[in-house]
Amino acid sequence: MTDASPDARQRAFIDAARVGRLATVDARGEPSVVPICYVYDGARFYSPIDEKPKRRDVTLRRVRNVGQTGRATLVIDHYEEDWTRLGWVLIRGRAALLEPGQPGHVAAVALLRTRYPQYRAMALESAPLITLTPERIRSWGDLG
Repeated sequence: MTDASPDARQRAFIDAARVGRLATVDARGEPSVVPICYVYDGARFYSPIDEKPKRRDVTLRRVRNVGQTGRATLVIDHYEEDWTRLGWVLIRGRAALLEPGQPGHVAAVALLRTRYPQYRAMALESAPLITLTPERIRSWGDLG
């Protein structure tokens, strides 16, 4: 299916998955892909710049890339040795940073903490979130 919002099967797959891969590109066209935790509120995907062992400033490549191009792709996939059970959802769209204090930041942090209990002990309220607003969603395979 191709659309800017997921159908029921895609939404269930998105909600059930625990991790995705965020692809960004810099102004020169150099790609970068990293695994992320995310939450989807029905309109946007949110991923924090959390407190795992890495730098929490704007020098992170994905943060720089989002600032430079405002574009990103998120792939959420499922792999098994039984290839009849493979599936993925691919979301392309506008990416931005949602800074603390901006509308929606508090609600997104609450959603992230509900989905990932590990975030309850982290100071997400003081860190930016990467947002992805879908423009196109495609899927393939067994999303069931």
